[in-house]
Amino acid sequence: MQQHATITEATFIHDTNLRPIRKPRRRPIHKMLVSFSAAYFAGALATDLAYWQMPDVMWERFSIWLIVAGLVMAGLATITYVIDLAAGRRVDMPAWSPLVGYAVAVALALTNAFVHSRDGYTAVVPTGLMLSGLVIVVLLLTALVGMALANRHRVGG
Repeated sequence: MQQHATITEATFIHDTNLRPIRKPRRRPIHKMLVSFSAAYFAGALATDLAYWQMPDVMWERFSIWLIVAGLVMAGLATITYVIDLAAGRRVDMPAWSPLVGYAVAVALALTNAFVHSRDGYTAVVPTGLMLSGLVIVVLLLTALVGMALANRHRVGG
């Protein structure tokens, strides 16, 4: 013989000290995509250096693919940033210097893609290698300026 239990009364404990759980602040997608593009551009510098030491066409092909992937990520970052602004989502407004620095790095990377598309060793080694290095230097300076501005804004000065 089975016995069934039934609930006749439900009581809920009410605590007035309960506060809603605060949602963690999410990082905008465009910032993550910018990080990916910077990583691709750094990889292009590494493969350009490898091509300089070992002139195998494989390294040149890796470089152009990494540059193009970085440019695609930069384009996606721009699109997602514009969508966030248009939708009225709260995004950290960038200071002009990091925004301009990133735009300069992307323009240099686009120029680098055209340089890498030429044929032969001389397409990469003098000009392409310097452009890849310059893109990384601009990105590093942009990141440093961005961190300095963020710290100044956080301190309130």
